[in-house]
Amino acid sequence: MAIDLTVAIPTYNGVSRLPAVLDRLRDQRGTEAIAWEVLIIDNNSTDGLAALIETYQNQWRPDVPLRYCLETQQGAAFARIRAIHTAEGIFVGFLDDDTLPALNWVQTAHIFAKQHPHAGAIGSQIHGQYEMAPPPNFDRIASFLAITERGPEPHIYEPHSKMLPPSAGLVVRRQAWLAHVPARPTLTGRSPTSILNSEDLEAILQIQNAGWEIWYNPAMELEHQIPARRLTREGLLFIVRSTGLARHHIRMLRLKPWQRPLIFPLGWLNDCRKALQFFIHHRQQLAQDTVLACQMEFLRCTVVSPFYLWQQQWRRII
Repeated sequence: MAIDLTVAIPTYNGVSRLPAVLDRLRDQRGTEAIAWEVLIIDNNSTDGLAALIETYQNQWRPDVPLRYCLETQQGAAFARIRAIHTAEGIFVGFLDDDTLPALNWVQTAHIFAKQHPHAGAIGSQIHGQYEMAPPPNFDRIASFLAITERGPEPHIYEPHSKMLPPSAGLVVRRQAWLAHVPARPTLTGRSPTSILNSEDLEAILQIQNAGWEIWYNPAMELEHQIPARRLTREGLLFIVRSTGLARHHIRMLRLKPWQRPLIFPLGWLNDCRKALQFFIHHRQQLAQDTVLACQMEFLRCTVVSPFYLWQQQWRRII
């Protein structure tokens, strides 16, 4: 029987986090008419992840296959690519090992995907579940942690809006990915050799550029479990820095090749202007206000981004 939906969970050392996600998937409701599977992609874990999955397989629901595979190339992008190539579903729904799907997530994802034949990818509504209280005005930077609360109605992410959903809770049409996402991504995700993220946006943008619709479906709800260490000033600055340094690549993907050398210098000068204005206006508050410091760091890293990426490419060449 053909598989409608593969729920893919890339994970690295997720033994302490993954059980809560698997328990939610085991308890999914309204899936009697859906052929679906769960696929765990182990991205070089060293914490006994394979043994954990074997334990779950021995007590798993009989109507839903639970499969395990190993991806040895470090980086979330490589784990997702392995998921796409290993999945048997027409659609692949990505969960992180710290995102808890609502008990109807599989059902609502499947229904929406079937109802929207031009959708190449569909993003979920993601709420934060915080181990400690976020800093004041956290809503200004919440999207950096994949918090996605964009209203109660479904809508298309229009290309001109320059907004896209994160990979957590993303359901992609497998054939759209295979046809349009390069096998060798430029951004690979944070790893021991790279601090860059936005590798998920790179893939989604390739699908959008090919003419597929990208949707937001608030009925597909997740809870993102965010530990205290990620909400500290240092943790938030690192996440923002990882995104800012990758921004030039994402921006250039939105443009046709002939547009890039023409638009880049104007955009970069505008970035410099915005960063300088922000610094002048808020310089007295940056040391005390974590959110303002994160906004400043993002603007600074956006300015640095093209030069940082060129430097990384040069190092790979030599």
